[in-house]
Amino acid sequence: MSKKKQQTTTESLPLVAIELGSSGVRAMAARRTGADMLHILGVEESSKFPCVDRGVVTQSSNAGFMIVEVLRLMSNRLMVADLPTAFVLLGGRSMKTVQVFAKRDQVHKREIPQRLLDEMEQECKRKIEERNPGVAVLGLVPAFYVLDGIEQDEKPSPEQRALWVEAHYVAFVGRKELETQVQKSFDQAGKSIERAFVRPEALLSVFAAEDGYGAVQDGCAVLDFGAQTTTLSIFKGNEYLFNKVVPQGGLHITRVIEQQGVSLALAEKLKCQYGYASAAQVRKNLQMKVPAIPEVGGVLQLSSEELAYTISFKLEEILKPLLEVISEYEERIPTLYITGGGSMLNGLAEFLQQKTSMHVIFGAHDRLLDVTTEEQFYEPKYTALIGALIMGADYRDDHKNQPVKEPGWLEKFKTQTEIMFTEQ
Repeated sequence: MSKKKQQTTTESLPLVAIELGSSGVRAMAARRTGADMLHILGVEESSKFPCVDRGVVTQSSNAGFMIVEVLRLMSNRLMVADLPTAFVLLGGRSMKTVQVFAKRDQVHKREIPQRLLDEMEQECKRKIEERNPGVAVLGLVPAFYVLDGIEQDEKPSPEQRALWVEAHYVAFVGRKELETQVQKSFDQAGKSIERAFVRPEALLSVFAAEDGYGAVQDGCAVLDFGAQTTTLSIFKGNEYLFNKVVPQGGLHITRVIEQQGVSLALAEKLKCQYGYASAAQVRKNLQMKVPAIPEVGGVLQLSSEELAYTISFKLEEILKPLLEVISEYEERIPTLYITGGGSMLNGLAEFLQQKTSMHVIFGAHDRLLDVTTEEQFYEPKYTALIGALIMGADYRDDHKNQPVKEPGWLEKFKTQTEIMFTEQ
């Protein structure tokens, strides 16, 4: 008599989070070493194919191929047979927030099980998507709960009991393609999504843990500089006050430098090494001779000040609509966090400090990494992934012994067949 195959549970797997961006697919794995504390096990990246445009997957087959690749590389790094599932970060240019809530009569005063909270969350998701067929709920963030008429910010504890239970959420919504294309990419990779988190939610979880929730509770704005998008989120007292995505980012600054007649790779190098957010920050006006692209030929002369003027012109254009919003909230919100790969532009914090009365600081995740973590993982381009891993660990605590979700079998077979013939 054959033995029944034992089903894999998520607790037996390392924490893995995946980010799909304009530069490719990035996976990060970690082990939890304490409350809000991680040891990073490694990062794997693939940029073989362009497959994401401003947060939206445009080629799910290419994205699926790279998801397979980064998880295979991560499996080899961690010396595990397979990584069938991962947490994933969602975001994009159409993302907005709406308020929604669900209510339950438990008939008798009793404990509030996780199952009930999950059902209420799904009800809220259905409410929005049924009323708006072209919209998908990308993430639901608990705002507050009401137990028998008494409001509280914290999730109900196992000791609490109530007859009437209300759960109020902030829903991050976007065009349905934001969600369906990511899901399709994972299906074609033969992998499952354990849980999806929106970038603002992941970033806020990091900053809340970093400062002991003080600045976040008092109110904060988060400016997330990506390659193709820049996102502003404003939060106070468990409530998202504002969320806006501008479809331009660090790559667009690099593209403007490229128009001087240099390659994209050299333009990025010039921006990172010699670029400043404004010409006033340039202490020494270096005169640089750089090779032009073959179509132009020869050598170009470029100064540090000229480079800074080029960068600041584009930076002003990207930030203009977001700074207008920040000015409306600066009397209520004391702190502005800046984060993301684009936040490493020289002088950006000083540039923003001149534009607002908020206290501008880099949104770091230093306190969430144990002392044995390699220095490279402290870079701000990893902050959102760190947040996804922290939230993923909390999710597993609430959903113990969960079986690993199975992906779509047809897509899995097709993708594995394609990969087999590609490799041959």
